[in-house]
Amino acid sequence: MSIEPSHAQDVWKDVGEHVQFTVLNFNRQDPEHERAVFQEFADRSQAIIRSLHIRDAKPESGSQLKVSIGISSAAWDYLFPDTPKPKELETYTTLTGPEYTMPASTGDLFFHIRASNEAVVYECQTQFQRVLADITTVVDETKGFRYFEGRAIIGFIDGTEDPAVQDAADYALVGDEDPQFENGSYAFAQKWQHDMTVWNHMHTEDQEKAVGREKFSDFELADHDKFKNAHNVASKLEIDGVEQKIVRMNVPFSDPAAGNTGNYFIGYSRYWKVTKGMLQNMLDQSDFLLTFSKILSGQLFFIPSRDLLDQIAEGDFH
Repeated sequence: MSIEPSHAQDVWKDVGEHVQFTVLNFNRQDPEHERAVFQEFADRSQAIIRSLHIRDAKPESGSQLKVSIGISSAAWDYLFPDTPKPKELETYTTLTGPEYTMPASTGDLFFHIRASNEAVVYECQTQFQRVLADITTVVDETKGFRYFEGRAIIGFIDGTEDPAVQDAADYALVGDEDPQFENGSYAFAQKWQHDMTVWNHMHTEDQEKAVGREKFSDFELADHDKFKNAHNVASKLEIDGVEQKIVRMNVPFSDPAAGNTGNYFIGYSRYWKVTKGMLQNMLDQSDFLLTFSKILSGQLFFIPSRDLLDQIAEGDFH
């Protein structure tokens, strides 16, 4: 079997008009019961998504609902203690650089739900919780939105360095290097809070030097016009001289009255080592974005293929 995007969950760049990220922990009170409920969830979740595709469908565009469901390394060990694990799945631990850190947070299950209609996002999460509520505790729930032109909340076009749509599968999906987990993906979820007062007081020219691109046109600046720790410099990773890519999204969230504004970063990758290398580069070079930001959370999850979810639902995964 080779990489087949139709067998994967929704790990593609499509920010959506309305977005919700949810992280849950298992209560860890009755492993056998919680395993059975998760097995039921693996089945019901796919039926819920199919139902909402029908309920949300529009004649001109169909349904815009996209969902990814992820499992952390700790949860994998809890649910499937006697089964193999994806090769690069590990518990993310805090990364450190000379000035900043990227802290780790807890999390067993991860949902990335997005749609053009907020009611659909609500209904999807609500039905998921009908199955899981008795065996899990909510760690974090973040509601995001699509900013103007799909920009990050700091006003710049997001994801310019992402692979083109037609090439994305080779960067996002596990292949025959780990056959049992083909068409799965490594998802790194990280919540950034920005001091928007600091950022908005910067001149546009300095903001552009900090990001490495023109703000309006998204045209990349020449290297000598960027800050040495510009974001598109610090986040670049090369392995054996080849620039690496992942499928990334920065989703704005905000409670402006409380001054709580930021971006929720989600990166889907075929290889966790690539995303991890990018994060470490950002720390080692003190990425300018870190100068006005506080990172609130971070954890790695594996997004199983839909085929693997079916195996889990049927009790055939071993």
